[in-house]
Amino acid sequence: MPTPTPAPLPALPADAAVLLVLLPAVGTAQPVRAATLAALRALQQQLGSAAQVLSVDEATHPAVVRSFHSADLPAFVLVRRGVELWRQQGLPEGEAIVAQLLARLALPPTG
Repeated sequence: MPTPTPAPLPALPADAAVLLVLLPAVGTAQPVRAATLAALRALQQQLGSAAQVLSVDEATHPAVVRSFHSADLPAFVLVRRGVELWRQQGLPEGEAIVAQLLARLALPPTG
């Protein structure tokens, strides 16, 4: 089954935050990876324009993943203007992640 092509990213304002999701190159079964990507799309919808969620696969972009010196993958790294605001090993679960990210960005929760 071919991997779906991601939709093009919208143009971001210069001060936009980016939530990088560093994914391991191997060891993740296809159904798990598909569920993870679906969860990330849902997270993007919840964050709206507050932050762009961008998955970075170690197999495709090993230098980018290594540049974050993450001990374990997957990992979340929230950055704005090249400054790291927050990092978490593993994939956060549940609704609390949206409030936590918005708090790091000093934005009121939406909805």
